[in-house]
Amino acid sequence: MKILVTGAAGFIGSAVCRRLLDKGDTVVGLDNINSYYDPELKYGRLKGLGISKEEVAWYKFAQSTTDERFCFIRMNLEDTQAMQMLFANGNFDAVVNLGAQAGVRYSITNPQAYIESNVDGFINILEGCRHNNVKHLVYASSSSVYGLNGKVPFSEHDGIAHPVSLYAATKKSNELMAHAYSKLYNLPTTGLRFFTVYGPWGRPDMSPFLFIDAILHDRSIKVFNNGDMYRDFTYIDDIVEGIVRILDVVPEGNKEWDETNPDPATSPAPYRVYNIGNQQPTKLMDYIKCIENAIGREAKKEFLPMQPGDVYQTYADSSALGEATGFKPCTPLQNGIDRTVAWFKEYYNL
Repeated sequence: MKILVTGAAGFIGSAVCRRLLDKGDTVVGLDNINSYYDPELKYGRLKGLGISKEEVAWYKFAQSTTDERFCFIRMNLEDTQAMQMLFANGNFDAVVNLGAQAGVRYSITNPQAYIESNVDGFINILEGCRHNNVKHLVYASSSSVYGLNGKVPFSEHDGIAHPVSLYAATKKSNELMAHAYSKLYNLPTTGLRFFTVYGPWGRPDMSPFLFIDAILHDRSIKVFNNGDMYRDFTYIDDIVEGIVRILDVVPEGNKEWDETNPDPATSPAPYRVYNIGNQQPTKLMDYIKCIENAIGREAKKEFLPMQPGDVYQTYADSSALGEATGFKPCTPLQNGIDRTVAWFKEYYNL
């Protein structure tokens, strides 16, 4: 297939590009390479795909030097005219939309960035798919959509009416917008709710990167809610495997859907939402212990209250993903942390 991957210089997006290329697909990568975090990390990921920093320019295709089936373009999702032209000329069979403004806490201080990228940008993706015969749109949602939900494990079949951050609200809006296009235009869409993704080449604003960096440089780490939090940490390779497999599972609509008892995860339209998480929530202090084990050094800890926008726990029920693809995330946390620490040390020459 020929596939458009947005967020291609990002943590998940770059890994998805590599996996699709290894599988034999042709891939066009798109990213705006913004300065939300160090762009050099993004250029480093692109370098692994055969795209040099010097070749990257706005609205120009850069051809990979290592794989003729990959090219990259720097572009904003919210640039409506440019996106229309990209889709009109791209002849994409499928789209994997991973481009978005990420981060819960950043959405509190910079809300407009989330509307521009996650809402305005997403409508351009939907319009591009609608008008250009894209056969399947797979897009990133987030475990953050569960918000105030207390019933665990989190199930796609439960409602998500109470997000606690604007970031989560924009991801919920993506699911609602996707459903509208699935119903109106018979566009097959699949949303994936990612649960705390970590691994090599991860984002510097997330705790694995922050904790590893602090411990290696003898700085204290910030432990929120005094360590009384749980996260369903999911290794990058598991996330990528789930994305690639679900691309081949094109939703057709739930023929048994009951409008008197509507299932939020399905629809009579070709629409589906899946959790993709490790199904093993880990207490924050145990997670820190895994990092300490990998580094061989105890962390200095600064205990702080819960931050605005944070949730107490995340816990995925990924059984639906398993039924659809035959795969569920399974990488043990210590194994994944060991690989992440090893990459960090090599990348930063520590």
